[in-house]
Amino acid sequence: MLFNSLSYAIFLPVVFALFWLSPQKYRVWILLLASYVFYMSWRPIFILLILGLTVANYLLGSLIDQARTNTNKKIWLALACCLNLLTLAYFKYAYFLNDALNSLIARWGMAPHPMPFDIVLPLGISFFVFEFIHYVVDIYRGHKPIKSFAAFALFASFFPTQIAGPIKRFQDFIPQFLDEPKLTTAKFDWAVSMILIGLAKKVLIADNLAFFAQGGFSNPQLFSGLDLWIFAYAFAFQIYFDFSGYTDIARGSAMLFGYKVPVNFNLPYLAGSVAEFWHRWHISLSTWLRDYLFIPLGGSRGGKIANLRNLIITMTLGGLWHGAAMHFLVWGFYHGVLLALHKVFQGIKGRSSFLARAIDSRPGHLASLLLTFHAVVIGWVFFRAETNSTAITMLKRMLTLSPTLDGHHVVSMLLPTINYPLIYPTIFLILPLLAIAHPLVAMIDKTGLIARTPRTIKILWCTAMIFAVVVFSPDKSPRFIYFQF
Repeated sequence: MLFNSLSYAIFLPVVFALFWLSPQKYRVWILLLASYVFYMSWRPIFILLILGLTVANYLLGSLIDQARTNTNKKIWLALACCLNLLTLAYFKYAYFLNDALNSLIARWGMAPHPMPFDIVLPLGISFFVFEFIHYVVDIYRGHKPIKSFAAFALFASFFPTQIAGPIKRFQDFIPQFLDEPKLTTAKFDWAVSMILIGLAKKVLIADNLAFFAQGGFSNPQLFSGLDLWIFAYAFAFQIYFDFSGYTDIARGSAMLFGYKVPVNFNLPYLAGSVAEFWHRWHISLSTWLRDYLFIPLGGSRGGKIANLRNLIITMTLGGLWHGAAMHFLVWGFYHGVLLALHKVFQGIKGRSSFLARAIDSRPGHLASLLLTFHAVVIGWVFFRAETNSTAITMLKRMLTLSPTLDGHHVVSMLLPTINYPLIYPTIFLILPLLAIAHPLVAMIDKTGLIARTPRTIKILWCTAMIFAVVVFSPDKSPRFIYFQF
């Protein structure tokens, strides 16, 4: 059941009505049942997986809290982490590890061993496993466990965030159950507006950019370096509007029931450094990696070299979290190296007043924005390309601005219905509009503009958005990018 599907358009109002028409004591159970129905709409068998992990982590969290010695706490914590990580590894990395093993034994002249059975990756497993790990680790650190099993189960399975986050913290989510939620007109207007904004981001922008970017990433050898830069820009905006659109729908859906979930994006393409980018992009994941991987590895303790090493290890594993493929691993390593270089540069900047003034000036800040954005775009090439060899082919042509083999640009091959001379002006017109829409949508959320808008205008605006989504959506809408993670 996708957020941009007709089934979700029916499912959400039905659950909304049942929730608010029921007494307070039944509402958690209604949301829990709805969340399990939502998950089962894909493959019913996997309800056993999420339910089994929920029971196991609920019990292990209690055992960690009740353990009398620190040694016993560590044993129960280790058991909980192993259970979650091995489950994730089995479903997500079994093929990857099997392929790596086959490549290794092939060098010794031995026959490869195919997987004896098929493994289907459950939707959202990376997200709810990370929430389970956060829960048991924080119980070990001294937080009190959740007493209500229904509340704990809903924390892990809450359908707006179940498939692609944001990754929640139980300390923020569970206390919202203590106060009886109230549905105000302002909250309802904000929720509906965010859902429509998210749908517009996904259907009108991301999905249309997806079909354009697909052609370039599928056959990079056919295109010039300039063409490939445009394809890379297209994917950069595609993944932003796709994932932030999902998050907007998730936040809006949660607010319909009176619950807040974390903000996941804060104008990431306006970051002045890669470190700042990761404070603005997929915020719930980057903070999780910081708190539950970077800091346990040693964080900034142990000297400069150890700090740089921990940054690279954290981001490399973060890349592998995105998918069991070498190009995700390289993408994560690339960002780890960028963060390490930024750390080194910050040290140099701190010792040079001239360099600090130059960087902090308006031209210096603009240069930092452009450099950071293009460093991120280069990383997206590794992320989007299906193999590292494809990514390297693209980057070679992009960085050298290579012409096509026949000396002509061939973007028009993807858009045969549009005259060639109109293609580049059209694309270069769209990109600035995307750049404007990018901060504008975030400002609407942050400044409270929705709440101050007259209700008549809200209704007209919502009607126009629904009309645009229905009329101008592509014939086939791809599923959200982060559903595969």
